[in-house]
Formats: sequence, structure tokens, C-alpha cells
Amino acid sequence: MKVAQIENNILVVKDRENETLCGRKGAIVKAYGCGLCGSDIVKLKHNLAKEGSVLGHEIVGRIVELNTDTDFKIGDIIVTSHHIPCGKCEYCKNGNVSMCRHFKETNIKPGGFSEYVFVSEEHLKNVAYPKPQNLTDDEAAFYEPLGCCIRAIHRASLNENSTALVIGLGSIGILMAQALKSFGIKVIGCDLISARIDLLKKLGIEAFHVNEMCESIKADGVFMTSGSDKAIPTALKYVRDGGKILVFSSTPQNFGYQNNEIYYRELTVLGSYSPSPAVLKESLELLKTKQVKVNGLSDIYPLEQIQKAINDTVDNKILKAYIKISE
Repeated sequence: MKVAQIENNILVVKDRENETLCGRKGAIVKAYGCGLCGSDIVKLKHNLAKEGSVLGHEIVGRIVELNTDTDFKIGDIIVTSHHIPCGKCEYCKNGNVSMCRHFKETNIKPGGFSEYVFVSEEHLKNVAYPKPQNLTDDEAAFYEPLGCCIRAIHRASLNENSTALVIGLGSIGILMAQALKSFGIKVIGCDLISARIDLLKKLGIEAFHVNEMCESIKADGVFMTSGSDKAIPTALKYVRDGGKILVFSSTPQNFGYQNNEIYYRELTVLGSYSPSPAVLKESLELLKTKQVKVNGLSDIYPLEQIQKAINDTVDNKILKAYIKISE
């Protein structure tokens, strides 16, 4: 089978032996495609994954082998996520599922950028679903990233009719803004790229160029989906006193928030990372009912052009890449 593996900080397509069950409980899935996540790019850029690793976790594929007691059957087309919390540890009990040790250890093997993947019995029971028939493969691949956004919204705990500002209108920002709207929250988006601002406006959400933001805007919650260092002072500028800043991105210089701003203004700054199984179920429903629209958000690349997809994403030539692996 073909895989895209890490070699000298780029992804190179290589041949490997096919994944097989070999007595393992779960399924072998023929991957139709996999979305390219910003975290995949971060891992490459900062050497956070081992040489030879296969990245990718936004998977759509067809079950071709099965060895478990499940309602799924061979031939089913599914979407799945890659991590599963244990539900029992102190992290899970306190709602910090992303910090669960079991969560961090579970994964799809070898990774989504592969012709065949092993999906464990635990994954099938907790985070895998039949692909909705009204979604294309590249649309269904937004299942996991949208789940990340929904969890961030839950963690921010804004009241209905609150005002939220989304800083950064990449694919995550576009998802976040639509998901916030589906929760009955008034949403404003901002970015530096005109095409992204126009896209959010076409989706019925108010959006501005960062340099044209009205000084009077004071958001109850600011969702920082931009990876720019300048996003931090922008968030502080537009959050109301007593408001919340939800951090959903890393920044290059890792600059922190001014302590006095947090103290004197009684701000809440919190982070959010990955979704729980319950949130993923919500995500699929929002996609299925088109409350969050993702048609046309992805540019499709064959597996052999995965490094070009990464370069085009980094250069802001595209919003999001979907890597098509097989039919």
C-alpha cells in the first residue's frame, strides 16, 4: 500500500505492506481520503513526529475487513476520529478529555495518509459513524475538525445571544464562526485576507478586515483561531471587560497574555484542543443538516501531491486541503 511518511521534515510517498487484522479486534478501512490538518503541518515544521511516521486523522473510508461485534459491516463507508478518552480518569471526570493519557495513546494506524488503516474495536464503538449520504467525502472529512470547534464553544460557555469574535478565518475560523451561529450566538469574524472575509459574508456572518474593525466592538467571547502573534493583542483589544478569550491556536513566538490585563479586567483565558465522542456526534449532525456548510472549502490533491498541498496551505494559496487517496 502507498503511504505518505515523514522524511527530513517533508512527506514522501512510499510503498509498505498492507495493513491486516492479524487477529486484532477492529476493522481494516480502505481510505478514500483524509483532510490535511494544521496540526499535521505543525508536527512537520517543529519536528514533533518521528521519522517514518504517517500523519493524518480526518479520515473517510470503506470497511474491507472486520473482526468485532459491531453494527458496521464490510462495505460501509465511515468517518472516524483518532483519539478516545477513557471516561474514567480525573482528566475525563473534570472535562479535560484531551489531557486523558488513554486519549493521547489511541490512534489510527499507521495514519490517515495511507491507502489502508487499522481502526480498532474501541474506535468503531466510540468515534466512528456511517458517512451521511448527503455529504461528499471531502465534506465528511470535516467531521473531526468541526468537533474540535464545538468542544471549544462548549468550554467557553457563552450565553445564547452573546457576541463572539473569531480572529482568523482559515478553515477552522470558518467552521468556528458557523458553529457559534448554530448555538444562537451573534458572530463577527476578522482576517487580513479579503477572500476569506468575503467567504464568511457569503455564509451570512458579519466579517471585517482586521484593520477596519470598529473600535466599539466588545465581544463576550473571542475565539483565537489565528496562529499569528498579533492575534493576542487583537483579542485583548476587542474582548469586553469580564469576557473570555478561547485560545485555539499556537503562536510562533509563544508570547503570553499580559498579567495585568487579565487581573484588572477580570478576563478568562482558556484553551481547547480535541473533541470528545459526544461532541463528535454533534459535529456530524451539524454537517448533515447543513447548519455548518463546508461545500467548496477544500481543494483536492492526490496523495502523490501531498507535499504540494502542504506548501499551498502554508503559502495561503488555499484554505484547506483534502488528500484523495483512493476511489
